[in-house]
Amino acid sequence: MFTLDDRLAADTVEIARWPLCRVLLMNDRTYPWLILVPQREGIAEVYELSREDRQRLVEETAQAAELLQAFTKADKMNVAALGNMVRQLHVHVIARFADDPAWPKPVWGLQPAEPYGEAELPHVVATLREAIMPPGVTAAAVTEDTSGSGSRTLH
Repeated sequence: MFTLDDRLAADTVEIARWPLCRVLLMNDRTYPWLILVPQREGIAEVYELSREDRQRLVEETAQAAELLQAFTKADKMNVAALGNMVRQLHVHVIARFADDPAWPKPVWGLQPAEPYGEAELPHVVATLREAIMPPGVTAAAVTEDTSGSGSRTLH
């Protein structure tokens, strides 16, 4: 039975369950940041997954990055699986902007996370649940912002 690591559970909000991964939102309003966690017990490294699950992880990661990029119009998508702090296999998909506080450095360790506000978080989660569709749906299906700016923001 799959159990989400306690630290991931404390730092994130579940957005979706895809065929392999749970899709989580990192509770840090500074960066639009998804975390994909393969729903397989006891897995710490990509090579520990079956061949089929490795392929699915790559596809789900690419889909998450594509959808988050379409949603945010980010300058760059950062994708990483480190596991130094949380052993459970998870993949970070982070939308980066040339004017974000960490650019061009990694987001880790620069400043403490700034959690979404109590009133803001439900709106962000609902908006992301609508935008981050299951694998197999193309990014073109994501509805564009109607304000004319051509981008979508999480806050």
